[in-house]
Amino acid sequence: MAVKLRLKRMGSKKKPFYRIVAADSRSPRDGRFIEIVGTYDVLSKEDNVKLDEEKVLNWLDKGAQPTETVRSILSKQGLLAKHKNKKKEGK
Repeated sequence: MAVKLRLKRMGSKKKPFYRIVAADSRSPRDGRFIEIVGTYDVLSKEDNVKLDEEKVLNWLDKGAQPTETVRSILSKQGLLAKHKNKKKEGK
């Protein structure tokens, strides 16, 4: 099973916010998912990303591939660098 870290759209019409979820790559965008790892609020001005770092790093260690948008969110939060450093130390 190929797991992806991706966005799941929530909220009402014209007021979106997103959950960052680990999901099977074959399931639909707003369909079934495995675990919620964070949220991303597009409309708020400050602190619009909340992530559970432990869960995100755990999924990245297991081989989950983030989508382009989630990859940019994770890199802005510094989690991709943490994952890369953790990988280097492990080798």
